[in-house]
Amino acid sequence: MLDFIYQAFQARIVFGPGKVSELPSEIQKLDASAVLVISTGSQRGVADAAIAALGSSFAARIDGAVMHVPRENVVSAVDLVRQNSCDCVVAIGGGSAIGIAKGIALETGLPIVAVPSTYAGSEMTDIWGISEGEGKVTGRDAVVVPKTVIYDPDLTRGLPGKLAGPSAINAMAHSVEALYAQNRNPVLSMIAEEGIRSLASGLPAVCDGSADNDQRGAALYGAFMCGLALATATMGIHHKLCHVIGGTFQLPHAETHTIILPHATHYNRDAAPEAMAAISRALNADSAAGGIFDLARKVGAPTALKDLGLAEENLDRAAEIATGSPYYNPRPVNRDGVRALLDDAYHGRRPA
Repeated sequence: MLDFIYQAFQARIVFGPGKVSELPSEIQKLDASAVLVISTGSQRGVADAAIAALGSSFAARIDGAVMHVPRENVVSAVDLVRQNSCDCVVAIGGGSAIGIAKGIALETGLPIVAVPSTYAGSEMTDIWGISEGEGKVTGRDAVVVPKTVIYDPDLTRGLPGKLAGPSAINAMAHSVEALYAQNRNPVLSMIAEEGIRSLASGLPAVCDGSADNDQRGAALYGAFMCGLALATATMGIHHKLCHVIGGTFQLPHAETHTIILPHATHYNRDAAPEAMAAISRALNADSAAGGIFDLARKVGAPTALKDLGLAEENLDRAAEIATGSPYYNPRPVNRDGVRALLDDAYHGRRPA
């Protein structure tokens, strides 16, 4: 007999080609009149057009949002908000822009309109993360969930394959962990599997530059589904390791997720057989971990931590930090197992 709880966050989703042009009308729906626009460097042109369209509603901007959301950047952004009496934040770009917007919302409660240009998925969640010192503090708070998300596949046209691949597999990680989450349920599992399937169907063409409108739409829709999965699912060993490695050693976020995911999946293979079957189906692969690794390699994404500049002597420290406090994972987490996982990820070995 079915017995579960499923709760979704309220967010207005606007999906389709050219939908970024509807940003001013979406701002009006929020009764905002002093907008802060945040963009990553690659989306500065889109931000310029958005600012022009906003007209007198535009109040201030932040260009070149950086990864891992440094605490000092959030502090300066909040100061800018207060100096300009901003009443809304528009985040254009990937997880870096949306991350700063979430940091602002956490401090001020301002509404966010997210316009993602990558497949990060954080625009659908209540999860925030801020880097401080050598680590990264994360948490959940409903105030950081964007009020509106505009998904425009046209914004992914210029996304280079070397960025699109890791970004999409980072999104896929949300669905993978949702499938074996402590609070998994049939609705969540359906969303997660669909996200993996849709992403995998569109991603290769996106990365090799041959994607048509349907394939770009499929990849972005898959990222949306994976973001929905992340919004309500508890995360396990994969996200724990990525936060430790990325935050402590300042490795690129999406690439770190891409490299760790097949090995974290392999770590849980015997403890979560239903999840492994769903992942394999979605990827049309013989094994879940092998299928993820092969997809990463097919789209030219990195598969070894050593290629990101991580020193091998840091693996012991990473394993110790990642197992320092208990958390749910379908297979119990222990130092030796995590150290072996990290060794495989460091050298880029394909999971057996």
